[in-house]
Amino acid sequence: MTGTASPTAIIVGAGHAAAELATNLRDHGWQGRILLIGDEPHPPYHRPPLSKAYLSGATTTEGLLIKPRATYEQANVELITGVRVSRIDREASTVHLADGATAHYDRLILTTGGRPRQLPVPHIQQAESAGNFHYLRTLQDVDRIRRQFEPSMRLVIIGGGYVGLEVAAVAVKHGLHVTVLEALPRVLARVTAPELSAFYESRHRQAGVDIRTDAQVSDVQLDPSGDAVSAVLCVDGSSVPADLVVVGIGLVPNVELAEEAGLAVDNGILVDEFGQTSDPKIYAAGDCTNHPNPLLGRRLRLESVPNALEQARCVASSICGKPKAYASIPWFWSDQFQLKLKMVGLSQGYDHLVIRGMPESDSFAAFYLKDGYVLAADTVNRPAEFMLGKRLISERIRIAPSRLADDGIPVKDMLPSI
Repeated sequence: MTGTASPTAIIVGAGHAAAELATNLRDHGWQGRILLIGDEPHPPYHRPPLSKAYLSGATTTEGLLIKPRATYEQANVELITGVRVSRIDREASTVHLADGATAHYDRLILTTGGRPRQLPVPHIQQAESAGNFHYLRTLQDVDRIRRQFEPSMRLVIIGGGYVGLEVAAVAVKHGLHVTVLEALPRVLARVTAPELSAFYESRHRQAGVDIRTDAQVSDVQLDPSGDAVSAVLCVDGSSVPADLVVVGIGLVPNVELAEEAGLAVDNGILVDEFGQTSDPKIYAAGDCTNHPNPLLGRRLRLESVPNALEQARCVASSICGKPKAYASIPWFWSDQFQLKLKMVGLSQGYDHLVIRGMPESDSFAAFYLKDGYVLAADTVNRPAEFMLGKRLISERIRIAPSRLADDGIPVKDMLPSI
């Protein structure tokens, strides 16, 4: 790869933000080269279905692709897969690849995402070398897990967040004996209210999942061969036998490339409202960024597909001379059993919780308020309330808690022009 007379945009990373950026650059008028470089052997693919539809076998590798391969060809995007960018030379505006190749850039966009947080136990290196111990982040991770998904296998899941509970829901339906170990007093504790945690714990237990909270893992036990984890050990002295272990305890942003290049980093790559880093030639988007959100009035780092897509669109527009500031309300989703959980906003700091509907019906919404305004909404099988929550948050519309709680008032009548 050598430089040419036309300007070159290089995208490092091959996730949702990268795929959106590549085609959006063309849509906004970028006339030069576009290189998209990813260290996995696949074109950009959807990650959320990995712990759901792909793990269950309901979709294929091709079905995971964010865009068909032909889309990149039509947009004249050069896909370089299976190779890692090892270094950024800002002075020479060049990236160095692990295979020895180099490429010059006029604009560089980092969409490096994140990696699973490592389980902090004494025998972690031996565990990670064992064949039945897994993190879940990539397509290859799930392929390895699926090969061991057999009825009656004892699966121990460490972490009661989205990923852990989604894996549990799939596994118990496949006939595995599932135990979830959550270090905090309740599942989903970092993202939702105790009422929602209790609801999901109840539904999982009804399905046969053994949910154990306040279960802090101290180490793992390997079998006599040393090739497999045979049990997960807890601080309270208990031991949970395991044929298969899946760890889902959070994500670490991939900032090393940026940090080594001297870019500003603080719990993510620091960017402004246009996605620009501390180097005017370099932008970033997606899970790896720490960005300002004017609607929330603070900086934050989000692990969210909608965030990655919207940031990518803003970066592409800004690079092409049409500055577009990022200003979106975060939202997320999770599928477990027949429950479609959609969440909008961030609930930290709420002082009042309003439940609309009956949790026992598997169709309800929880609205988080502070000083009379809705901060966030969690909706279970309630798409109309999800859209209502989006509007209440983005437009800072006050609504009486009694109206929110009254399931007899149709959503369309909650506001004059909803």
